[in-house]
Amino acid sequence: MLAASTRLLRLLSLLAARPAWTCAELAERMAVTDRTVRRDIAKLRELGYTVDSDAGPWGGYRLRAGARVPPLVLDDEEALAVAVGLREAALSGVLGGDQAALSALLKLRQVLPPRIAERLGEWDDALVRLPWSAEPQLRPGMLLELAAACRRGERARLSYCDGAGRSTVRDVDPYRLVHTGRRWYFVARDVERGWRTFRADRVERLQPTGQPVQITDPPDAARLVSHNTANGPYPLSATIRLPLPMDQALRVVPATVGTHRPDGPDATLVDIGGPDADGLARYLLGLATPLRVVGPEPVRQALARRARELFEENA
Repeated sequence: MLAASTRLLRLLSLLAARPAWTCAELAERMAVTDRTVRRDIAKLRELGYTVDSDAGPWGGYRLRAGARVPPLVLDDEEALAVAVGLREAALSGVLGGDQAALSALLKLRQVLPPRIAERLGEWDDALVRLPWSAEPQLRPGMLLELAAACRRGERARLSYCDGAGRSTVRDVDPYRLVHTGRRWYFVARDVERGWRTFRADRVERLQPTGQPVQITDPPDAARLVSHNTANGPYPLSATIRLPLPMDQALRVVPATVGTHRPDGPDATLVDIGGPDADGLARYLLGLATPLRVVGPEPVRQALARRARELFEENA
C-alpha cells in the first residue's frame, strides 16, 4: 500500500511537470509497466484529478483543471512559497478578508514536514511588518468579482466612491486589474470619459449589463496606473532625465512615483508629480543621484536653490 501511494504521488508530480507524457515515457521514468501506469491513471481519476488521454501510438496523458480541488503535490520550495503567500494574504487582507487565507494556511502548516515548518518559522522571526491599520481594505470577494468582469468581455455598471466621498454610477468596459504592491487598481474604459483607473477598495458594486464589448485599442494597463498614481493627485508635474537605462531608473524612482520612458539606450525621462516646486526639489535631492530637470523652470530653480543651501551648510 505504501509503495502504491508513493507511486501515485510520483506519477502526479510527473504529470504536473510538463504538458503531456506518453504511457511509455511515464513507465520508463517510474520503472513500472505500461499496465501499471494505466491502472494508476485510473486511480488518480477516482481521486478527482482530470487526466485526459489520447489514443494511438503518439497519444499520451495530460493533467488539466477538474471540477473540484483534489489533493496537491508540492515540493519543498513550492510548499514554502505557498505558505509565505498565504501568510502575507492573511496579514495584509489584500483579498478583502483574511479568513480564507488564514484557514488555508493553518491546514497547510499541519501537514508541512518539520524542515519546511522550521524554515517558515525562521521567516516569521525575521519579518517585521509595520501596521497598515489606516489602509482601506477590499470587501470580501470584490477582487474576484472584478477579475471575472475583466474576463467576461461585457459592459458593466460601476458604482464607485471617489476620494472625496462622492458616489457615482457609470457604465464601463472592464479590462485589467493592476497591483502596485500596496493597492489594487481596476482599469476600465468609461463609456463617457475614456480610459480610467479605479481603486478597487472604492468600488461599491459592479453589475454586468449583458452587453458584449470588444476592446480594440487597449492601453498599457500598468503604465496607465503608474501615470495616474504618480501624477494624478498632484497640482504640479516635473520631468527629469536620469543618465540610467530604464531598468536602473525604475530602481531609483519606482513606477508608483513616476512615469518612465526611455531617452536613448542609456537614459530615462521620468515624469513626477508633487505638491509644489519646493516639495519636488526636496524629493529630487533625496534621490542622491545625478539628474537633470527638463522642466518646468520653477522646479529647476528650486532644485538649484536647495542644492546651494545644502552646499553652504556643509562648506
